[in-house]
Amino acid sequence: MITIISSTNRSRSKSYKIAKYYEERLKELAPGEVHFLDLADITLQEYENLLYSEAHISDVLAAIQDRYIIPADKFLFVVPEYNGGMPGILKLFIDAMSVREIEKSFSMKKACLTGVSSGRAGNLRGMDHLTGVLNYLQVVVFPNRLPISRIESFISGDSLILDDETQKAIDCQLKDFISF
Repeated sequence: MITIISSTNRSRSKSYKIAKYYEERLKELAPGEVHFLDLADITLQEYENLLYSEAHISDVLAAIQDRYIIPADKFLFVVPEYNGGMPGILKLFIDAMSVREIEKSFSMKKACLTGVSSGRAGNLRGMDHLTGVLNYLQVVVFPNRLPISRIESFISGDSLILDDETQKAIDCQLKDFISF
């Protein structure tokens, strides 16, 4: 099972649109289940009493972990740039998922990273930061990380319009990740 994570709590963000595109492509290309998790669907109140203790993890977070994280063999993170890094909510989410069943959640699983930004670098720094966090949790990060720059040029209203070059880069990344 592959879990795609739209890694921001901004509702229906540009990253969400890219993540949904990845979901469509993966469902066409990958054997097995593909699940989609949008961090915007998790309220901040779910993290409120976490206190890094299994006894304090909310039922909602435990259910998300049981459905999307523990059964996944692979993760695909679509990560927007926030102040030259990754969103704080993504780090908080990963921290919450490491409170209970840390090995079942992360150990020796695989992750693919796609960075999204308005600038030229496609969130390379954020992907570096996330790679370090995932490596600490014993997640193997796929080396073909894809930075998608100038994301506004691909958005028209509610529509995502990717150029041929970007579509080919995504398909190449996905095909390689599937066999990884």
